[in-house]
Amino acid sequence: MQFLLDTCAILWYAQGSSELPRSIKDLMERELCFYSIASLWEIAIKQKLGKIDPGFSVVEEAKLCADAGFVQLRMTPEHIEHTKSLELIHRDPFDRLIISQAQTENLTIITSDKTISGYPVKTMWSNN
Repeated sequence: MQFLLDTCAILWYAQGSSELPRSIKDLMERELCFYSIASLWEIAIKQKLGKIDPGFSVVEEAKLCADAGFVQLRMTPEHIEHTKSLELIHRDPFDRLIISQAQTENLTIITSDKTISGYPVKTMWSNN
């Protein structure tokens, strides 16, 4: 199985947060995990708005992802086009793009966001 990391999973992994269950952290370290550039963009915006602590720059976050063995999933026009077919269950544009990428690439999203599991997409952790 291959995974796509939601932004919260990336942040909590980087911070060593207890919000990320040990079983999920272990899974992230042993399985093939992708991350979306949309997550890095979301982090930058939330840092600018003061919603999250800018403990890491976006560049440092990308390096941490690479060092952890996570692979950046290239965003394609098909991923963006597919977002138009998604119901408006989730209004967050970053999450909608991550959902679209997961559906298009047949990936399971690692997330704590229960709203994401309202879509026909495989998730791990939110529905446990």
